[in-house]
Amino acid sequence: MKITIKNARLSFPDLFQPRPFQAGDPPKFKGTFLVPKDSEMAKAIDAALEAVAKAKWPKDWQKVLARIRPNPNKCCWQDGDTKSYAGYDGMMAFSASNKVRPGLFDRDKTPLVETDGKLYAGCYVDAIVELFAYDNSGAGISASLSGVRFVKDGEAFSGGRAASAADFEDLGVDESDDAFA
Repeated sequence: MKITIKNARLSFPDLFQPRPFQAGDPPKFKGTFLVPKDSEMAKAIDAALEAVAKAKWPKDWQKVLARIRPNPNKCCWQDGDTKSYAGYDGMMAFSASNKVRPGLFDRDKTPLVETDGKLYAGCYVDAIVELFAYDNSGAGISASLSGVRFVKDGEAFSGGRAASAADFEDLGVDESDDAFA
């Protein structure tokens, strides 16, 4: 089931270069999208998870969903209050990944490259994801990441983005400084 997560805060972005989650894992492009718990977006994601669970496990979907929801290895939608990361309090965290690089876009839909510095931990984005349920190695619900669009800047999480020229005050030209002449 394809859904669009709107105006989420981006966390742990590996969007330009694939990286393994753990040593030995295949490298993937990934990101976590933070959504306020009481938001309409969180309710829409909850409903999408239920729909995917009902389709996969029609008789036992409620039991299966109750069992996998608290396990981050079995469900892509987790309570941020259970994490000890900056910005996660009061949020739900949606994780998605893909072996194929997702489409990455600016507000005006122009493609982004890493040197643009737009997609950093802490910015706000829209994300297109595909939810799917599985039964191999136990039941679970995961998400494939299809695309990310930059929406607006946010306070960068630790290790955030590089400074831009706008972050510095304008010193103008000092003609009396001939140290480099």
